[in-house]
Amino acid sequence: MQYEENDKERYACQLQMKDFGSEAQDKLKNGSVLVIGAGGLGCPVLQYLAGAGVGRIGIVDDDHIELGNLHRQVLYTTEDIGKSKTESAAAQLRKMNPAILIEPHPFRITNKEAINLLTQYDLIIDGSDNFATRFMINDACALLKKPLIFGAIGSIEGQIGFFNHTTDQPSANLRDLYPTLLPEEAALSCRDSGTIGVVPGVIGTMMAAEAIKFFTQKGTLLSNQLLTYNFYTHQTCRFDISPSKHELSNRPITAEAFLQKDYLQYISINQDWKEISAETMEILIEKENSLLIDIRSEAEYPPIQIEPHLRISVEDILNETDKLKEAEHLIVICSSGNRSKLGADILQKHFGTAKKIYSLKGGIQAWKNKSRIFS
Repeated sequence: MQYEENDKERYACQLQMKDFGSEAQDKLKNGSVLVIGAGGLGCPVLQYLAGAGVGRIGIVDDDHIELGNLHRQVLYTTEDIGKSKTESAAAQLRKMNPAILIEPHPFRITNKEAINLLTQYDLIIDGSDNFATRFMINDACALLKKPLIFGAIGSIEGQIGFFNHTTDQPSANLRDLYPTLLPEEAALSCRDSGTIGVVPGVIGTMMAAEAIKFFTQKGTLLSNQLLTYNFYTHQTCRFDISPSKHELSNRPITAEAFLQKDYLQYISINQDWKEISAETMEILIEKENSLLIDIRSEAEYPPIQIEPHLRISVEDILNETDKLKEAEHLIVICSSGNRSKLGADILQKHFGTAKKIYSLKGGIQAWKNKSRIFS
């Protein structure tokens, strides 16, 4: 394949490698990958695959950017807060490498669309942040015999594996490692357990490396293996995963059974509105298209000294929706953060995906030290 001058310069370090060169670069250019999750793991995966020249990259995520994401989700900036992760990531990647195709899918993937979407790509990379989605993606890939790179982090540790790839022996998948999913496991995420920002960066970079090796057929993949990493010690351990005939009893083995399985029952948060911190909210309310909705009663103090804002009770909120039409971001607040969840839920059901709805975590009690806001 003949490369344009810009491509020769862009990929010069890869093209000049004796054991890589133009043949491997062609394989990257002809490859397609679907990255599920544009968060701490997805960001470095996307950056390095776009930089390496993978020809077609899909991004799946329904989330919007918050201030608390920025220490680890390095594709985004403060100016991106409130924006869609998939759209923001796609915009950044197109700037990085306009020669490749970036396909954003700004929704939460479920088993209803998983099979159709996954069949459109050569490789699947799972950087999601909950076990329910991981198991659903794993089951879909096992059903389709689709290669899957798995990654997960928690606190100071991370792990990575490559499933459904071996051709000379039975191929392992996530259920050979974790046979069943328990409801209490499903809520584990960076927000719940905390993490150092570089941990998903290390694991995400390793996931990107596995993808590059897969496309170029260079090196040794982590097939039927799990690699773990510890941030404090830089210690890595590698474990073999033995395929088990019993895993078939734990996952659906037909498309019909897969479609009928209820994975969402294990996801602790299953609403379209988001709960945000006071710091994120203060950045959002500086935007011209944001509106603060105080649903406390008139008797509750302290009053808010900021515009624009509306004071509407939960009971009357649907009667006042005409006043909310112009704003893109609707931020619902109350005293402690409980009623605002109800208000956010009511507004989300009314407006659907037409607006971005938020609830202030902890309410005004968590925000009251901001003296410039309150009298």
